[in-house]
Amino acid sequence: MAAARPTVLRHPCVLLILEGAPKFKGMLLALRIILVILVLFILPLAAHAAWWAMRDDVARDWGSADWSSAKLLPPAAQKAEAVVAIYAGRTGRWRGIFAHHSWIVVKEKGATRYTRYDKVGWGSPVRTDGWAPDGRWFGNPPEPVLIVEGAAAERLIPRIRKAVASYPYRAWGDYAAWPGPNSNTFVAWVLEQVPDLRTALLPTAIGKDWHPTAEFFGLTPSRTGIRLSIGGYAGLAVGWVEGLELNFLGLVAGVDVRRPALKLPGWGRLGVAPA
Repeated sequence: MAAARPTVLRHPCVLLILEGAPKFKGMLLALRIILVILVLFILPLAAHAAWWAMRDDVARDWGSADWSSAKLLPPAAQKAEAVVAIYAGRTGRWRGIFAHHSWIVVKEKGATRYTRYDKVGWGSPVRTDGWAPDGRWFGNPPEPVLIVEGAAAERLIPRIRKAVASYPYRAWGDYAAWPGPNSNTFVAWVLEQVPDLRTALLPTAIGKDWHPTAEFFGLTPSRTGIRLSIGGYAGLAVGWVEGLELNFLGLVAGVDVRRPALKLPGWGRLGVAPA
């Protein structure tokens, strides 16, 4: 007896559904990606933008902003031991919704002054002592990202100075506020050259993840993990020091397990302070 032949569904509606299944799956995937972007990046940033707009203490312009010391560091002459510090201050006006500006401060043992290094988009590309070492940035008090003192700082300072001097994007015109290279790219470069610093910049340090497109894959600055970067426009970093970070158009969302905190666009770190 011949085996029964399988039933073939030939109804027009069934055929239409079957033919459209791949397209439906593609649309569903696209919708999921959009939802992830909305939840992780757009909504936190929108909430921070609303909060920022309600502030009445944001400096109107460069000239009216307070750039004085926030008194986070003691006078250098009163601090005998060596110091290494990284600070980050909110940028000015509407840019403060998105980003921090980062810089590096060093002082050798017995020195009577601090040295501050910034990368900026005007004047000398790498500025030395352009502002107070712990100065406000556009009126916003700086946040400590890293503080190292004593013998550990003494060992790090020569390597930091060498890294600053060898920064490859220090010529006139080697600056782009977004996606980089910018001030945060500069500090991230130093961290990469001196991985013993073992710290990660704030998630709002836009530009920290910028790399030339050819450098798509590599180690994180601390060398405790790996990172993928598409020219700073998108990327991923996973490391013990950096935690888990997703980068979308320079915005970063993620989580820090080592020093527990959420990382959200606009808000930065919510949890244990980095330093």
